[in-house]
Amino acid sequence: MVSQYPPNLRIRLPAFILILEAALILIFGVFVSYDHSQNLTRDYPVFQHVNLMVILGFAFFLAFLKRYGFSGTGFSLLLAALGVQWAVVVEGFLFHFSAGKIKISLQSILTAIMSIITVLISAGAMLGKVNLMQLIWMALVEVTVFAVNRWVAVNILQIQSHVSVMHAHLFGAYFGLMVSWMLHHSSLSQKAEKERSRPVSNMFAVLGTLFLWIFWPSFNSVLIKEEEKKWTAIYNTYFVMATSVIAAFSFSAATNKNGKLSMAHIQNATLAGGVALSFSASIIQQPWIAMALGLAAGMISVLGMACLQKHLDPALKIHDTCGVHYTFGLPSLLGGIIHIIVILTNHSNNLSVFGYSALIEVGALSLSLVISLFSGFITGLILTCKLWKAPPVTKYFDDQAYWEFPHLAVGF
Repeated sequence: MVSQYPPNLRIRLPAFILILEAALILIFGVFVSYDHSQNLTRDYPVFQHVNLMVILGFAFFLAFLKRYGFSGTGFSLLLAALGVQWAVVVEGFLFHFSAGKIKISLQSILTAIMSIITVLISAGAMLGKVNLMQLIWMALVEVTVFAVNRWVAVNILQIQSHVSVMHAHLFGAYFGLMVSWMLHHSSLSQKAEKERSRPVSNMFAVLGTLFLWIFWPSFNSVLIKEEEKKWTAIYNTYFVMATSVIAAFSFSAATNKNGKLSMAHIQNATLAGGVALSFSASIIQQPWIAMALGLAAGMISVLGMACLQKHLDPALKIHDTCGVHYTFGLPSLLGGIIHIIVILTNHSNNLSVFGYSALIEVGALSLSLVISLFSGFITGLILTCKLWKAPPVTKYFDDQAYWEFPHLAVGF
């Protein structure tokens, strides 16, 4: 059988990737140097935690479609590898540029890896409907805009740097949803047969969820500098993740007419607590608050997928393949609101000062939401151009459009 991959992309795709990599090598050669001042014994293990979470966890998390497993895992690896290099450059110029050089440390690479979550979340909303060239272009734009968004939040609004990185969940979800809205096709109103999962693909996706679940305490705490706050973030994250699991199982069974569990709910809602806590992981002082937040986030995620997704998405003409709105979007909005409430509650005796801080946090949250929606709209508009040779609808959710299958198994 002849490959169904668009022939003209056989030259465009490798040329596009190689030109980008050559440009990055040139930029690194001229502007980048290493900073060896960090404590390797202390910092490298946590760096590995986050690296495993982002690279391995998200790769498997996006492998739930029965005929799109190669693309879900493979494309996420390429996006992460290319995106991290670009994020180091962009954030280096914005945050670490001095005396004509960008100083790279383990911390700056770690921040770049965490910023790539925006791209992987957005890719989940468009999974199976765009080709690799479109995803790479989206990654370049999204990484750049998110870095600028962080620069504004940190240097103008004066919010903490680690909190600005935690806007990645919100930014990635709504950027991806807006791009998905721009690329919407009428045939997506009915769930395609190839869009479904199977037991093996679901097992891979659950494996990704488990990796994300295990390492989420490191993700929420790694950029916090104060030792006591770092430990608080670790404790809170563990308990919030535990209660979001309870919510996922209980509400999944409750929303099914036969009282059975949905694997999609378990894959997604068990992570909602970690997303919701990300803003306020270090400032919540009582474990019961984190546990209540995890329960609420898991509930919102399951109810969103069980009820809203069937009615809201078609009404808005949004096709969210991976359900990122209910795994990352709504829980991050909930977490942002709780963050503001916690700031006001913790400093109720000095509202004249900390009321202003809460107002700034509202501004930062609103800024991330507005910029993600606007930049997603522009990016989606660009991706509708014929230049990108978007896959035809008949090749949506199908690995054989992109990958070689020597065995050409039927119904793989």
